[in-house]
Amino acid sequence: MTERRARIWTGIDAGKGHHWAAAVDESGFQIWSEKINDDEAAILEAIAEALAMADAVEWAIDLTGTASALLLALPASHGQKPVHGPGRTVHRMAGAYRGEAKTDARDAFVIAETSRLRRDPTAVDVPAQLVADPAPLVAHRTDLVAGRVRTVNRLRDVLTGPSRPRSGPSTGPTTWVHPGC
Repeated sequence: MTERRARIWTGIDAGKGHHWAAAVDESGFQIWSEKINDDEAAILEAIAEALAMADAVEWAIDLTGTASALLLALPASHGQKPVHGPGRTVHRMAGAYRGEAKTDARDAFVIAETSRLRRDPTAVDVPAQLVADPAPLVAHRTDLVAGRVRTVNRLRDVLTGPSRPRSGPSTGPTTWVHPGC
């Protein structure tokens, strides 16, 4: 483990299936970069890892909508105050750094570095009920993911299943259809 620092800035590039987090120290040196799955256990593990690195952790995230509600609620439930790193600002700041044009790891680094350099962050207000009990949010997200998986599996069955001839009187050549049509 690395030495404990007084303060670090952690940037999170939020995604649908996973997020990417990166942390920088007072000098702007990247000390941590990690892919985080979008589930409660993985996010809590990442929060604990970041909190173990420094006495004070500043959190910045690029999305503040419902897609990142769990990602906002869990740090807030640990007394952390996330701030918003607007996409437009981060996009402009990204031009100042060398490297690949667009990767999750680079975006997370730029978000962290932007929050370190700027002194006007917009605090994200996380509803108290969401912080008190994130279980309904987790359950709702689990239901949405399960519904998506069911839909994709049904679509695969229809598209890859055996074809069968259409029943009924035929006036011409046999037409073949998929079972779900």
